[in-house]
Amino acid sequence: MAEDTQTLTDLSDLGEATGVKPAAVVAEETVEPKRDAQGRSYATGKRKDAVARVWIKPGSGRVTINTRDQNVYFARPVLRMVISQPFEMTNRSNQFDVIATVSGGGLSGQAGAVRLGISRALTKYEPDLRPVLKQGGFLTRDSRVVERKKYGRRKARRSFQFSKR
Repeated sequence: MAEDTQTLTDLSDLGEATGVKPAAVVAEETVEPKRDAQGRSYATGKRKDAVARVWIKPGSGRVTINTRDQNVYFARPVLRMVISQPFEMTNRSNQFDVIATVSGGGLSGQAGAVRLGISRALTKYEPDLRPVLKQGGFLTRDSRVVERKKYGRRKARRSFQFSKR
């Protein structure tokens, strides 16, 4: 019984005594890329009421949204810029083809959903890109949604007009 006790001389001995791996060892483990049989990575992105299902695969940089080219679907240059941000941040412009199906919400919310989906799919395709995308804030889901309408009110917060007489 007395032989089972161990003395700890350093904090690294604590991990060995408890059977838990130190953080340095855990960080060294590599994350395997997740790809399907066609070599694509899939991810879902959400923003407001919009939901985007995104597949990326190596290619020439074509972005197809709901079977239409991005220039047709997102006519405003700002929305196209939002979609291309993850590729520019990781220096992967014109290296991946994107196929996305988007439903719900408006164009701005859909562009944000596609951006999140592209960022998540990139981290599944190349796990080494995760720190760069995380630092840029592309992996954070924007949780702001429309506030619901309350009873006794005209809108979510707006009251009915007060009438003195």
